[in-house]
Amino acid sequence: MGLESESGEVTIPVEESTGEIKIANDVVATIAALAATETKGVAYLSGSLTHDVIAKHSSKNLSKGVMVTVEGKNVSVQISLIIEYGCSVPVVTAKVQERVKSAIENMTGLEVTEVKITVAGVNM
Repeated sequence: MGLESESGEVTIPVEESTGEIKIANDVVATIAALAATETKGVAYLSGSLTHDVIAKHSSKNLSKGVMVTVEGKNVSVQISLIIEYGCSVPVVTAKVQERVKSAIENMTGLEVTEVKITVAGVNM
């Protein structure tokens, strides 16, 4: 079972390992952000107004707009995003949930218990 440290990392026990593996919460958030932004219909992630302007022109701080909570081996993800005009909100958000869950589980071995999405705006 993974254990969260005070430094915002989760330790993953590995059988027959020569050491321990720690994954920073920011890494899990970045995985979620990449999976979300690679989904057709997602314009970008929404953080603050300043971040929204920067996000259109930069890949820096990609995980802004993503909050990750790790308890043991369970991960809860909250994502705030801007959707492209004309796209179906239910279809796009369902795809985002599926992609985020799959990416985190495949890359970290953690179990995603929920992916909550807030559609914060529409990109025109």
